[in-house]
Amino acid sequence: MLVCLAFIIIIPIAFEGRIIDLVKKTINNNVNATLDFESADLSLWSSFPNAEVSLHQVSLVNKVPFEGDTLFSAAAIDLKMPFKDIFKNESEGINITNFVVDEATIAIKIDSSGNANYDIAVDKKDEVSSKNSSSFQLGLESYTITNSNISYDDASSKILLQLTNFNHSGTGSLSSENSKLKTTTSSSVSFLKDSVAYLNNNNLQLDAVVGIDLKENKYSFLDTKATINQLPLVFDGFVKQNENNQEVNITFKTPSSDFKNFLALIPKVYSKNIEGVKTTGNFDIKGVIDGIVDDNHIPKFTITINSDNASFKYPDLPKSLKNIDINTEIVNKTGLTKDTYVIIDKLSFKIDEEVFNASAKLLDVTENMKVTANVKGIVNLESLEKIYPAEAVKGLKGILDVNATTNFDMLSIEKKQYQNTQTSGVFKLADFEYSSAELSSPLTIDKAAITFTPKTVNLNNFDAQLGKTDFITTGTIKNLLGFLFSDENVEGTFKLTSNTFSVNDFMVSETQTNENNGETKTISEEQIKIPSFLDCTIDAKAATVLYDDLVLKNVSGTILVNDQKATLQHMKSTVFGGALGFNGSVSTKKDVSTFAMNLDINDFNIGESFKTLKLFQALAPIANTIQGKINSNISLSGNLNNDFTPDLNSLSGDVLAQLFSSKISAEKSPLLQSLEQNLSFLDTKKLNLENLKTSLTFKDGKVLLKPFTLNYEDIEINVSGSHNFDTSLAYDAVINVPAKYLGKEASQLIAQLNDEELNTIKVPVNTLISGKFKNPNIKTDLKNAVTNLSKQVANKQKDKLIDKGTEEVTNALNNLLNGNKKEKDSTAIDTIKKDPVKNIATDILGGLFGKKKKKKDTIN
Repeated sequence: MLVCLAFIIIIPIAFEGRIIDLVKKTINNNVNATLDFESADLSLWSSFPNAEVSLHQVSLVNKVPFEGDTLFSAAAIDLKMPFKDIFKNESEGINITNFVVDEATIAIKIDSSGNANYDIAVDKKDEVSSKNSSSFQLGLESYTITNSNISYDDASSKILLQLTNFNHSGTGSLSSENSKLKTTTSSSVSFLKDSVAYLNNNNLQLDAVVGIDLKENKYSFLDTKATINQLPLVFDGFVKQNENNQEVNITFKTPSSDFKNFLALIPKVYSKNIEGVKTTGNFDIKGVIDGIVDDNHIPKFTITINSDNASFKYPDLPKSLKNIDINTEIVNKTGLTKDTYVIIDKLSFKIDEEVFNASAKLLDVTENMKVTANVKGIVNLESLEKIYPAEAVKGLKGILDVNATTNFDMLSIEKKQYQNTQTSGVFKLADFEYSSAELSSPLTIDKAAITFTPKTVNLNNFDAQLGKTDFITTGTIKNLLGFLFSDENVEGTFKLTSNTFSVNDFMVSETQTNENNGETKTISEEQIKIPSFLDCTIDAKAATVLYDDLVLKNVSGTILVNDQKATLQHMKSTVFGGALGFNGSVSTKKDVSTFAMNLDINDFNIGESFKTLKLFQALAPIANTIQGKINSNISLSGNLNNDFTPDLNSLSGDVLAQLFSSKISAEKSPLLQSLEQNLSFLDTKKLNLENLKTSLTFKDGKVLLKPFTLNYEDIEINVSGSHNFDTSLAYDAVINVPAKYLGKEASQLIAQLNDEELNTIKVPVNTLISGKFKNPNIKTDLKNAVTNLSKQVANKQKDKLIDKGTEEVTNALNNLLNGNKKEKDSTAIDTIKKDPVKNIATDILGGLFGKKKKKKDTIN
């Protein structure tokens, strides 16, 4: 006992590294791919007398031609093998009897050339490879795959198959030539062919006993039951793998003809629990698939769906759907995909006393599908939620009346050759009402009428209301069939008129999930999105448009919608007592919506507009103190918030503005009050803003003002600088102040000036403005201004003395030259003696005359 116990403990320790290395080498030598895993364990305890190898975080990565693609990955794989295999050498290989795979992802790909990434088996004909490779035997007795996802993407045939939440297990001996494998499978299945979803997350349950004949390469369905959604089917037949093709012979049918089988086709999330539903009539699905599968052929098949005079009623709902008749065939008689066709010979039902009928024929469904269809009937939409327990029909009201026929082929639609289509009839909807959590208010349509013609669909009338918004729309849709059947955008031209149009009514609630510190929080945000399928032109008129807190009147213009972008042309409106013109675009294609706009503003009331618009408040916070009118041209672009208001921190642009009929209310502005306190001579109420023109640029939340000049009586103020959207200031103001306003700071200097000089002498006072609009910081250089004034006064006094001296010299010269006698000479001499300036003038004169006399003497 002790020896055995020691043996069980020691063997995994001694052989773990060797066995794990052997597993990796064995697999890698047998496949054209690279197997790797983060860690592995060897154990004898859990499966003795077998050995168990556990691999963690496993990956199998392709080589050329799918180099780098992960074909397979799994959180864990457990492999069981006979105990004796742990003593084998590398050349003998290993034998796997059981495996368990958990949380696997298998991504199967086939490229357009037919190369498959799962074709990774090493060619045993390669002698070198055969000598060096270890043998890998699969003597399976059972296997399990849990919590996995499988995808099959075939680019050559345009097929996409996805299995999610895939759970599968099988038991049986696969080592013998003939064996039976009992399997159980559950999964959600999606299947797309040519981008058409035939299955979309449908639930699949499959219990099958498969007979395996390895000699004939044949797999037979011995006892197979499947459930798709809630629809039960039983299968019989086989699949045989031949050298050049596959041979298929399968039949299936519903085990009963109860009409519940029809409800079971509908996903459970929509049909709810059908156990208590009362039904009458029958519903049968039968199918035969027989033929070969190769590069050119598919199996022939015939699938029939029938129901006669059936009905159903849910136990908790008051009404039933009656007289249900279905007669449908899906057929291919040649084995060529292009020859597949669908005939819906009859589809009809009755609600109360109203009958709805439809029929259709779909030919050549895999290539150029040709469709012929007829629809006629009246449906009271309010009755639907009383018949069927689906969220999509709750809250519906109105009468739908349709009578239309169509005949078209998909190639003509793809090429937009709508002249080759034949569609005619009418579609009417009256007293419609729809409520949804995704709408801000119920949508009501008083009346809607559509007329179908071969080329266009005419929207004759669409009279609707959503919340505060009412609108009447008419127009033409050019490609309704392309939109319905070929994933095209809606192309058309429309005219829209509205008495009141509220942007908030079109807010869409979007849910976002944020993770923070391990906690998950769900946040609901309302966001406006331009529908991606719209490609149209809208001529719009609205008496009133409500946008945030803004009320626009008499709005008109043209809107071009394409690729989730709305381009606005020639838009006009009246607002704030003036006129607004705007052109630009709005795009909601990216996660963050963007816009670019040019605004032409005429005769706006400054007080109203700057009080209401956050953008104006950010551009010119001081404007709320101004009463008057403004004309402006604004060019701006940036991001939009979810409510379509501009994100101020993202804006950039230019503004050119002119004020007129303007007055200032300084009591509303701490900045103006602070200026008056620091500059005693300034009364901001007397600032002259009439016809003031200014321009500014802004970007990244900063507004740069182009220098401009203000006039305050006889004071000139030059302003420049910038501010941020957070109202922080960085402005310079140079105030050219007449000397008379300097007051006590320069009283002695002012006393030396006459009245004219007091008005003409101006001193620049530099003012630095910082802080914020509500708490400004004002700094001035009044001391320097007084110094500047003293220099100007001194220069004035000097100029006066020189001017006076010059005048006296001139008078003296005139007296001498005119021959005045002693009395005048004496007076002049006395005057010169009394005035030093005149003395200087006399010296100059004497010198002049002396030089002349000397010159004459020399001549003598």
